[in-house]
Amino acid sequence: MSGSFAGDIEKMRTSYKISLLIFLTLLAIIAVFARGPVAERTAYHNFCDGRTIFGIANFANVISNGLFLIVGIRGLSLIQRSGASTGIRVIYFSLFTGIVLTGLGSAYYHLSPNNSTLVFDRLPMTIVFMSLLAAIICEFISPAAGKILLAPLLLAGIMSVLWWHYTEQAGNGDLRMYILVQYYPMLLIPVILLLFSASASDRSWHQLAGVFGWYLGAKVFDLLDCPIWSALGFVSGHTLKHLAAGLATWYLVRLFQIKYQISGT
Repeated sequence: MSGSFAGDIEKMRTSYKISLLIFLTLLAIIAVFARGPVAERTAYHNFCDGRTIFGIANFANVISNGLFLIVGIRGLSLIQRSGASTGIRVIYFSLFTGIVLTGLGSAYYHLSPNNSTLVFDRLPMTIVFMSLLAAIICEFISPAAGKILLAPLLLAGIMSVLWWHYTEQAGNGDLRMYILVQYYPMLLIPVILLLFSASASDRSWHQLAGVFGWYLGAKVFDLLDCPIWSALGFVSGHTLKHLAAGLATWYLVRLFQIKYQISGT
C-alpha cells in the first residue's frame, strides 16, 4: 500500500514538472510572438575577414567549419558501437548528421554570404538544436516522449528557416520562429536537468556544461567579430565562433560516449 502511495506521489510530481515545462514553453512562444516580425539585419553578411586564400573566398570562415565535420563523423562512428536502443540511436544519428551538415552548410554559405545561401547554414543547425532537445527529453523525462517528439521538433526547426526565407523574399522577414528554435532549447534544457536529473553529480551535467559554455563563447566571439580582427589581424571573431561552436558539439559526442559507456578513443 505504501509503495503504491509513493508511486502515486512520484507520478504527481512528474506531472507537475511536465506541466511547468509546458507552461514555460507557452510563455516563451507568447513572449516572442507578442512583438512584430523580426527581419534579418542588412549587415548580417558583412564579415570582417574576407581574405581569399588558395582561391577560396572568405577562406578562414569557410575552412573553420571543418571541425563540425570531424566531430559529426566521430559521433556517427560511435552509434553502432553503443548499447542504446534503436530509438535513441535514431535521435543521435539525427544529431550527429546535423552537425556534419552544419559544417557543409556553413562552409557553403561563407563562400558567398547572402540570404539564399544562409538557408543552407541555418537548416542543419535546427536539426542539431531539435535533435538535442529530443535526446534530453528521452534521457531525462521519457524515452517514449523523446522518440515521439523527434519528428515534430525537426519539422518545427526546418519550417522556422523556410518561413524566415519565404517572408524575407516577400519583403517582410520574420525570424521569430527561428529565434525560438535556436535559443529556447538552450534555456529549456537546463530546466529539464534541474527538474529531472537525479543528481548534480550526474556526468551529463559536466558534458552539457561544456556544450553551453562553448556555445556562449561562440556567441560572444561572433559579436566581437571585427574588434577581434582589428586587435589580432590574423583571425576574426566569426572564425573563432566556428571553432568554439565546434568544440561545443564535441561535448555532445562525449555525452553520448559516456552515457552509453562506449570504449575507445
